[in-house]
Amino acid sequence: MATQVSARLDPAIFRLPVERIRQGYYSDAYFVYTKQLLESEQLHPRVTMQVFQKHDSVLGGIDEALAILKLCTGHEDPDGSWVQGWERLEVQALREGDRIAPHETVLLIEGDYTLFAHLETVYLGCLARRSLIMRNVAEVVQAARGKEIFYFPARHDHWLVQTGDGWSAHVAGAIGVSTDAQASWWGGRGIGTVPHGLIAAYGGDTVKAAMAFADRYHGEMNITVLVDFENDCVRTALEVAEALGPRLWGVRLDTSDDLVDRALWDEMGGFKATGVNSRLVEKVREALDAAGFSGVRIVASGGFTAQRIREFEAEGIPVDAYGVGSSLIRGDNDFTADVVRVDGRPVAKTGRRYSPNPRLERVE
Repeated sequence: MATQVSARLDPAIFRLPVERIRQGYYSDAYFVYTKQLLESEQLHPRVTMQVFQKHDSVLGGIDEALAILKLCTGHEDPDGSWVQGWERLEVQALREGDRIAPHETVLLIEGDYTLFAHLETVYLGCLARRSLIMRNVAEVVQAARGKEIFYFPARHDHWLVQTGDGWSAHVAGAIGVSTDAQASWWGGRGIGTVPHGLIAAYGGDTVKAAMAFADRYHGEMNITVLVDFENDCVRTALEVAEALGPRLWGVRLDTSDDLVDRALWDEMGGFKATGVNSRLVEKVREALDAAGFSGVRIVASGGFTAQRIREFEAEGIPVDAYGVGSSLIRGDNDFTADVVRVDGRPVAKTGRRYSPNPRLERVE
């Protein structure tokens, strides 16, 4: 379940390209033209800018949006120096991890429009991306009913999004992320399993790879081993458990959705036998328990979504944790910003109106 963050993140943590944002490099050009035109005409309307989205969601990216406003609001003097404008704005905002309703105001900005007109594209993009991750992760965390969720979509997206996405996943309840970048904003480390690539490097011998990995890293992390390299999860899980003993935290099932694991070849019929399915998990659990390895956990991964996790949990499938990847970065959670008042007078476009929100907190 998503947790509201009580302390806002320091703007420095985002490492924003401040000069380029101020120049409008990342902004829709028409916002930059708007700022330039108003300044050239010496028009400085005091506006109320209102930001919202249209889903039952979880708010992410708000501290990043505020950092953009704090560091990039203002104007350029004739001598080329930047004059900060944050102190001349009145800003109210919700918190990271807040549950939000459709059309609920999450950010309110009041002040001279020329100071921040060029920033709309950038702060809305932060809110859209991070809230998408936050909402998706919160949904799978809820579906898993308290079981651990490992956030594994790094390979499915551009590396530049990792830091903020990892933070959003963390706030939304993911127990672990796979890269140091994803864990950097709270001072954590990336976690992982003995991967297929390492097993291949050891000639396809999962036990040898697992032994070498455990010898090197057992004191630093929970040792979890992928056991589907030879498409024989039951046999491989037992071999790894016997070889590693108490150093083994868990085994991870990641069978391709195009394959049927060897353990199921004599049971096909009446259920979907490909990929990581409920019967495969049950057979691995039964085998580990029978051999005295009841403490070895099972991590299921490969195409898991919130709906698929709900189905596993409804059936009582003995999964201890889920690794979830690309489904967590899919979908949309777009935000909209509207000028709803100018100099205290209502001027919102047709269909929009000023919507005060008592949950908003003033940002100093």
